[in-house]
Amino acid sequence: MTSEAPEAWIVDGYVDEPACLGVSPYISPNIRAVAGVCIEAGYRVRYLTIDQLRTDSFLFAPLDRAALVVMIAGVTVPGTYFAGTPATLTEIRQVAATLRGPVTVLGGPVTFGYSPGGGAAAVRQVISGFDHLLEGDVPAALAHLLAGGRPEGTLSYPDFSRWLIMGSGIITAHPRFPWLICEIETARGCARAVTGGCSFCTEPFYGPPQYRPATDVHAEIAALAGHGAMHFRLGRQPDILAYGTKGNREYPAPDAAALEALFAGIRKAAPKLRTLHIDNVNPGTIARNPDAAREALGVIVHYHTAGDVAAFGMETADPAVVAANNLKADAAMVMDAVRIVNEVGGVREEGIPHLLPGLNFVCGLASETEGTYDKNEAFLTGLLASGLLVRRVNIRQLMPFEGTRAWEENTLGEHDARFRTFRERVRSTFDGPMLQQVFPAGTLLRDIYVEECGRVSFGRQMGSYPILTGMPGEIPEGTVLDAVVCDHGRRSVTAMPVPVNINTLPAAALRYIPGIGKKRAASLISKRPFASLAAFREIAGETPLDPYLTV
Repeated sequence: MTSEAPEAWIVDGYVDEPACLGVSPYISPNIRAVAGVCIEAGYRVRYLTIDQLRTDSFLFAPLDRAALVVMIAGVTVPGTYFAGTPATLTEIRQVAATLRGPVTVLGGPVTFGYSPGGGAAAVRQVISGFDHLLEGDVPAALAHLLAGGRPEGTLSYPDFSRWLIMGSGIITAHPRFPWLICEIETARGCARAVTGGCSFCTEPFYGPPQYRPATDVHAEIAALAGHGAMHFRLGRQPDILAYGTKGNREYPAPDAAALEALFAGIRKAAPKLRTLHIDNVNPGTIARNPDAAREALGVIVHYHTAGDVAAFGMETADPAVVAANNLKADAAMVMDAVRIVNEVGGVREEGIPHLLPGLNFVCGLASETEGTYDKNEAFLTGLLASGLLVRRVNIRQLMPFEGTRAWEENTLGEHDARFRTFRERVRSTFDGPMLQQVFPAGTLLRDIYVEECGRVSFGRQMGSYPILTGMPGEIPEGTVLDAVVCDHGRRSVTAMPVPVNINTLPAAALRYIPGIGKKRAASLISKRPFASLAAFREIAGETPLDPYLTV
């Protein structure tokens, strides 16, 4: 591309992961494909996130000098965003109103509708100021527009894969590169689309499943790895276990051979990868096909990296709500699926379980009553007592989209107080004890990326739903380190960077070592420096952190 080529900017206002503290660590396939479309049309492509635009208003100047600005925005999953926050409706409109020079284009989930968060409907908004709004498949719609047609398009995986490869280099412009997760699309559409799917879900909008050829996925990952990508998540599909299956069954038996070809090829395409995780798994697929599911899960566990999460859309434990909303599995089926994933994925590597379920509850669905929350709580109480593990429990209020059954049929606003009580009880009685089992004291967490510096610094590993980790002391943002777990909060852990030098460890941090506490910490401080670990242990006794202590 010559320096005389017109310049196109892509503004990334889409955030996939609610839990991040800083700039989102994810870059979506749509962003990369849009970059490929622009490159194919002859543009020099530049990239920035909405957080960069928020913190540096001077970036509007180079945007205004560009020939084209494409903004991707909107969310389809409600969540609490600490930072790395999706573009708000006000910000989307501000971009449109501020830019006068370039052709401006808007696309992404915002075209389905906009909601400020869970508990509020996603209403189709009239967003004025942009020259064009992309309809249908975003990259295809942009390609049609740049070729002189209407800004609308339908998914074509051959085109999509070509654009993804062409646009793969955009990852180097992301502010978190190379500590960045490349989201990989393997399929689109829902096997349950023929029955309408779950009442609240937008995936049936895409129709029956379309699976990307494994060779296309491998070529994309090879291109990304060539630009320095090391972290990948197969996250753009409703059920990874359905990948490559044939026919029109609602709950197809997983095809282990298809998954073997997919995952083995990924490993060959990116032999130096450090993260390979999945996202969505349908618990109904596992419960209805237990033997085939065990084999398929075994393939994933063989090829992926540890710390992975299979996100289950459980939604509710109330059978009346399951029936009224055409949900995937009842409580007994979900428990069976949890058990099977534990059997296959519960093996630990360096103390970290390979693959655990994550549970998603959606509140405000049709037929929900006060008793629904009693059933949800009873399910989680039984799960905790069973000894089975789940990585996390997400509790969200419904965010209905126009065109789904939940748009008209829901119970939003009817049980808000009971919803808040349920959420608080889960956080206070379930999350902490479960975290202690998943990440017991002494567990080593490798490659934590520090996202927030302070008296306690916070960071996370790369991957699907990584645990938020607080570490005593001011650690610069962007630092990557290993740390050992020493304490547990509701949805986070406290950890010490390793090695833990007992002679230089801040006094306030000593008490975080299990078994020490404030009184013994004071005694230890008075006797520092210690000549040996043996002398330290005479006062402190044995601790789960002993393998990581030094003098």
